[in-house]
Amino acid sequence: MNVYVGNVERAQKFEPFQFKAIETKEAISVIGLGYVGAVSLACLSKLGHKVVGVDVDKSKVESIAWGHSPIVEKGLSDLLTQGVADKSLSTTTDLDRAIRETDVTFVSVGTPTNEDGGCDTRAIEAVAKSIGKSLRFKADFHVVVLRCSVPPGTTLNIMKPVIEKWSGKLAGEDFGICFNPEFLREGTAVSDFHTPPKTVIGVTDVKTSDIMSKIYAPVDTNPIVTSIEVAELVKYVDNVWHATKVCFANEVGRLCKPMGIDSHAVMDIFVQDTKLNLSPYYLKPGFAFGGSCLPKEVRAVTHLAKELDVDLPLMDALLPSNDEQIDQAVDLIQRTKPKKVAILGVAFKPGTDDLRESPVLELISALQKDGIEVTAYDPAIKPGPHIEKQFDYMRHAAPHLKAVVDALPTYLAETPETALETADTIVIAQNQPKIRSALKSRQKDAVIVDLVRITSTAPVSSCYTGIGWS
Repeated sequence: MNVYVGNVERAQKFEPFQFKAIETKEAISVIGLGYVGAVSLACLSKLGHKVVGVDVDKSKVESIAWGHSPIVEKGLSDLLTQGVADKSLSTTTDLDRAIRETDVTFVSVGTPTNEDGGCDTRAIEAVAKSIGKSLRFKADFHVVVLRCSVPPGTTLNIMKPVIEKWSGKLAGEDFGICFNPEFLREGTAVSDFHTPPKTVIGVTDVKTSDIMSKIYAPVDTNPIVTSIEVAELVKYVDNVWHATKVCFANEVGRLCKPMGIDSHAVMDIFVQDTKLNLSPYYLKPGFAFGGSCLPKEVRAVTHLAKELDVDLPLMDALLPSNDEQIDQAVDLIQRTKPKKVAILGVAFKPGTDDLRESPVLELISALQKDGIEVTAYDPAIKPGPHIEKQFDYMRHAAPHLKAVVDALPTYLAETPETALETADTIVIAQNQPKIRSALKSRQKDAVIVDLVRITSTAPVSSCYTGIGWS
């Protein structure tokens, strides 16, 4: 809705005059006035929205109504006081009233851990029921936004059907459904809201996407719009990654201390590398790691820790986790019930002929032990003295792969097309232009097992499967 205003005095003097459109902002209700809810309420008010906070806890409702923060958080009390003073912020225990008086509802209720370690969604179900009852008598399109940390599927399989049941309306048509994870750090939450590291909007319809993008426009003009399930899992992955970083740094500290090495000096240098250490590099699901460095040095560090009698469970788990990825690839291939498998890419990564600790050799070994015929291709591996030296190294360093290495020249094709000729299963172990192009020559019904995500969007086909994606 646009409201047009102008300078009446200037209009009466017949001076040039142009009307200005003032776009009204959505009224927003926030259900749950805990840590996330209180911060969201105050910050949305600061952005110019009329906001209504809802909670069953009367003490929280009354405290915020007086402009007092229910939690200790820098800058929050000032924003609440300001919102109450300019009458843009109010609180209530009446959820139905809040829904009727607003256009968008943010849900930030508790999702504690169940006894079995799962997520307790009872509060979400209860709120969804109440929202549904209120929407039954509301004609306008209303957006419901879940902000709690929940397992993928919660928004669409629990919240949405409950709202639809009690409202008699359909999500995407009569009301919008959204998952919008928060990335607020305690102590800097207000600042994080106004300068977010990212804004993720999980939706199923364009109208809801547009409304949510408009709300966040003052703080982020380029939000990430994605599916609801992806948005749900991003929140979990973020926090597990942060937990991993804490544990990793602490294990470095435990390793350094008995050697008298300053762990902070080590990590201060470590974090200065933003090309590899602090970057998207390596952080994409795919095949196992290999090569001359990573496996050897993980083993060296875990061996050093044992000598020092230091427990490093995170680092100790790296090689078993890597082996599990190889087993996963073998399992995916075996499920295709192949007679002949073509493996495209043999070295441990593209652009090198280095076979040292290549996980592809482990893969080939497992398939050949199952009696599966294997052909292979790698654009960097050509006959010659250098490759013979690598073969010698592999026979010494990995005796269990001697048969695979000895026979490699007999099943290594000169071109990818030759490798693919009669293969009924194709394993993509490297992402290279020549390999992508060669796939056009595959047999019509050949199944592709992709270990590297050869296209940015995974194909939807019964003849395609990815190792960490569908």
